[in-house]
Amino acid sequence: MTQDRDKGVARNMQELLQELRVAQTGVQVLFAFLLTVPFQQTFRQVSTFQLNLYYATLLAAALSVVLFVAPAAQHRMLFGKQDEARLLGRFNRQTIGGLLCLGAAMVGAVLLVTSYLFGTTRAVVTAAISVAVVLAFWVVGPLARRG
Repeated sequence: MTQDRDKGVARNMQELLQELRVAQTGVQVLFAFLLTVPFQQTFRQVSTFQLNLYYATLLAAALSVVLFVAPAAQHRMLFGKQDEARLLGRFNRQTIGGLLCLGAAMVGAVLLVTSYLFGTTRAVVTAAISVAVVLAFWVVGPLARRG
C-alpha cells in the first residue's frame, strides 16, 4: 500500500515538474520582454496609468517566475528527506499561484501594449476578452471537468 502511494506521489511530482517546464518558458519570455521595455526611447512617452500598469505587470511576471521555480528549488534542497507527499501539495499551490500571476502578467502586458497603440477603449475591451479567455481555459474549464 505504501509502495503504491509512493509511486503515485513520484509520478505526480514528475508530472508537476514537467508542467512547470512548459509554463516557465512562457513566463520567462514575457519577463524578458518586460525587462527590455523601459530601455526603449518611446517608453518615456507613456502615461502615468501605463507606467503603473507596467510596474504591476512586471511584478506579476517576477512573482510568477519565483512561484514556478520554487518547487524545483525546494525539491532539490530537500532531496532525500522522504517528504515528497507533503511537498507535492505545497508545490501544487505554488504552481497554481504562478499560473494566476502569469495570467495577470499576460493580461497586463496586453493592456499595456494595446493602450499604448490604440487607446483606452480598445485596450479595456481587449483586456476584458483576455481575462475571459484565461479564466475560461485555465480556471472554469478545469473546474467544470473536475466537478
